[in-house]
Amino acid sequence: MKKLSIAIALMAISSSAYAREQIRVVGSSTVYPFTTTVAEAFARSGNKAPIVESTGTGGGIKLFCAGVGKTFPDMVNASRAIKPAEIELCKKNGVTDIIEFKVGIDGIVLAQSKKSPVLNLTLEQVFMALAANVPVGDKLVANPNKTWTDINPVLPKMKIEVLGPPPTSGTRDSFHELFLEHAANKIPFMKTLDKKTFKTAWKSIRQDGAYVEAGENDNVIVQKLEVNPTSVGIFGFSFLEENPKLRGVSINGVQPTFDNISSGKYPSARPLFIYVKKQHIGVIPNLDKFIKEYISEKALSKNGYLARKSLVPLPKDELNKQIGKAKIL
Repeated sequence: MKKLSIAIALMAISSSAYAREQIRVVGSSTVYPFTTTVAEAFARSGNKAPIVESTGTGGGIKLFCAGVGKTFPDMVNASRAIKPAEIELCKKNGVTDIIEFKVGIDGIVLAQSKKSPVLNLTLEQVFMALAANVPVGDKLVANPNKTWTDINPVLPKMKIEVLGPPPTSGTRDSFHELFLEHAANKIPFMKTLDKKTFKTAWKSIRQDGAYVEAGENDNVIVQKLEVNPTSVGIFGFSFLEENPKLRGVSINGVQPTFDNISSGKYPSARPLFIYVKKQHIGVIPNLDKFIKEYISEKALSKNGYLARKSLVPLPKDELNKQIGKAKIL
């Protein structure tokens, strides 16, 4: 019965009476500006501009996996890889053929207003600022640190206030793994904990006001940093590049720059993805053409138009692999 209902849904969106004229994309706020740029280029070629919505990675994947048919998105932007549980959700709802494309590399950055004292941090200091529970002596206790000076006297005497994404964001997931987990592995006391306690510690962010969930839209965080210059924001590298009033916070002595992210020197580089519902190709008008515009040399190469939007390009062999996958659609 489920296969029959999926077939009926596909027949409905393929008929002229029910066809959706525009491609619909949801997902990551980090990937959003890149997909929007591709959509604009696609429209300039005489095609209907895709609708691109910034819903966050987790929220976008949930919408994407909800079913097959004209009421469901065709693509999802993601600032992390899709999880096994999300693939199972897709399958449960009849989304049985998903195509993954890597589109580039991003770095999760900590940034601050240029009006504030310069903040240079280590991964361990980020953990000591934001983890819900931190080591003090030989115990794991509720985070007592109120200012950066509490962590290290050489740091600026500023209140710890970090504006970041909510749990539904792929950037939040990546921040936990690339910053907090890596930091926890560097702190000797944390290595003495059992696996369950250790994992709970790096996956838990404090909820006493030091970390402020500022929503899925990274531009909102950028705007708040201008109003609150002593705060620190967490978002994708491209938002730092687009805002000259901000400076990146160095991590372990490495500045978040295009070259440092591309080379892997900056510690929080991560791949970015789009996922495509193959069952909608050939049914939603020009979906295959849009993917080929996106996964192309002119968009994704080091000289492509997305590099000018601060997307760090994939290595040449990886890019060619992705372009090969798009060509056979």
